[in-house]
Amino acid sequence: MKFYRHLNSIKAMTFDLDDTLYDNRPVIRRVEADMVTWLHKNHPISATKSLGWWQELKLSLASKDTWLPNDVTQWRFKQIEQGLILLGYSGEEAHQAAQEAIDEVLRLRSDFVVPQETHRVMALLSRALPLVAITNGNVNAETIGLSQYFSVVLKAGPDGYAKPHADLFNKAALHLDLEPNHILHVGDHLISDVQGAKNSGFQACWFNDQKKNILNCRRSTLLPDVEITQLDDLLALI
Repeated sequence: MKFYRHLNSIKAMTFDLDDTLYDNRPVIRRVEADMVTWLHKNHPISATKSLGWWQELKLSLASKDTWLPNDVTQWRFKQIEQGLILLGYSGEEAHQAAQEAIDEVLRLRSDFVVPQETHRVMALLSRALPLVAITNGNVNAETIGLSQYFSVVLKAGPDGYAKPHADLFNKAALHLDLEPNHILHVGDHLISDVQGAKNSGFQACWFNDQKKNILNCRRSTLLPDVEITQLDDLLALI
């Protein structure tokens, strides 16, 4: 554990989910690969365009509707819907196909097992402090067994702008009925989590299990208050 600032008393914690409480990288790789297979099988016309074409379409949609990157589920829905329309589907056909695709995405997205160590640490923390989850992703916290530790799970899109925007941090502080400087946000991302938390008045804990040197992270603009390399380091703070 490495301290960069003196910590105020911690009366609650907020948590990022993906890549903080579990390794999300292999999950996303599997989801992306399986969804290409699913789309090509169920809607063969989708295979007539390259993955690059589909990615360009996704970026084009975001340039026209700047809200979409705040809601990864809706963004993917629009990508599939509009792509199939461009390939000849009617609006109704494309809408139905996109909804079926999203149902499959959400199933795959939460089809993994959270490490037992995460459950152990979160159980201990939740007995000592109120906890809130703040995620930019679309994992189902109940399905993966993490919702039991949180008084609320705030998701970018349905609940507001994505981190590092202050929206979800502010809603978490309001829910907890605490001053932000007594809330410690824990997350792996130096922009979404550390910068977002600090700009919202929270204390920030950088979860650095990838052995990165913060001085070599070019996009980092704000130091966290504390850096940890394993989740159970948090137990020393309660």
